[in-house]
Amino acid sequence: MKKRMQILVNGIFKENPVLVLVLGCCSVLAISVTVKGSLGMGAALTFVLVGSNVVISALRKIIPDKIRIAMFIVVIAGFVTCVDLSIQAFLPDLANSLGVFIPLIVVNCIILGRAESFCYKNGVGASFVDGICQGIGYTVVLVIMCTVRELLGAGTLMGIQIMPASYTPALMLVLPVGGFLCLGTLIAVMQWALAKGEKKAAEKNEKEGN
Repeated sequence: MKKRMQILVNGIFKENPVLVLVLGCCSVLAISVTVKGSLGMGAALTFVLVGSNVVISALRKIIPDKIRIAMFIVVIAGFVTCVDLSIQAFLPDLANSLGVFIPLIVVNCIILGRAESFCYKNGVGASFVDGICQGIGYTVVLVIMCTVRELLGAGTLMGIQIMPASYTPALMLVLPVGGFLCLGTLIAVMQWALAKGEKKAAEKNEKEGN
């Protein structure tokens, strides 16, 4: 239980795939303009991440080391295909808004990175939890960014007008430069929080040692 709680903390904070490991930033910058698109992308990536984590972990002892990357991509591609076809069939508007970024999940650095660094070395249960937590960490960053960008850049949230009619949208935020600014700010805040936490932990250990 303690190990799984640590995986949860790592996925959202200490090893957040976007803010700490700085992986999958291309899709974050491109998708984080509307809340609806961000939630869809987060759910799709989390599903693929959990599914591929479990399968790769279950097969890790029989996958030859020399072809492991190719096998990872085959497994990931299978789940991405299921997600892509399902979204096109049941959520065509979402499929149109996400465009090519759903198929590109196949080569998303987050999924390949977790397959190589975690699933290939850990059991199915831990890999399942890791997939959920990493997906949550990714989705949280997307939602925070798109909330700021859509609310301040367009005056809406989930397509609903929130800001008063007199509000002048900060159009820069819906442009690529706005995405870079938001992401850079979030990374800086996360690094500051982690550094502060490590400093407090070091001071606590020092006091206990004395």
